[in-house]
Amino acid sequence: MTKSFENLDVHKQKRIIDAALKEFKEKGFEQASTNQIVKDAGIGKGMLFYYFNNKQDLYLYLFEYCLEMVEKKFFGAIDNGEPDLFERLKKIVLVKFDFLSKYPDAMNFIGTILLNDPIDENLTSRIAALHETGYAKIYGNLDYTLFKEEIDVPKAINVIRWSIDGYENELKQRLRGQNLSSLNYEPFIQEFFCYLDMMRTWFYK
Repeated sequence: MTKSFENLDVHKQKRIIDAALKEFKEKGFEQASTNQIVKDAGIGKGMLFYYFNNKQDLYLYLFEYCLEMVEKKFFGAIDNGEPDLFERLKKIVLVKFDFLSKYPDAMNFIGTILLNDPIDENLTSRIAALHETGYAKIYGNLDYTLFKEEIDVPKAINVIRWSIDGYENELKQRLRGQNLSSLNYEPFIQEFFCYLDMMRTWFYK
């Protein structure tokens, strides 16, 4: 975080962050307008560029801001004490939906980065690290006795993981170019639950 921006009045910080998140998530990096951001934030353009060198600097700050929020508010709310993998996955989806309802601009901003090519190579590595954290939350501390006796559990988990990754990649393609803030996510949740129930019958006793 830019130190001078930390010293700014918290209400002005929030206005700038909210306005910038809205503009970037709706228009993407290239089409986003700093003129619109300062207008929505109710500040002068000089103030914005006092704290951020340019539009990319602001964009990268927002990425780190949202990433920290995901790590604390989303991953922090996941209960990896649930030993049933499929129940855990369902709970994680609901946590994600709840997070999205509380922090829609932050989640949708991250979504636009996932759906489009990142403007900075560092974003790619940071997203990869975020995925690794997610995998640890999802697949650690499971009850292997729930699986059928003839099942090779590590390989089964790989199949489940690859299936979920494939579904997420397909979903990204289906959602590419859409306004994420206006989507109804309930059909996607139910669709995902259906796939989980199918895999449960394949792998569990």
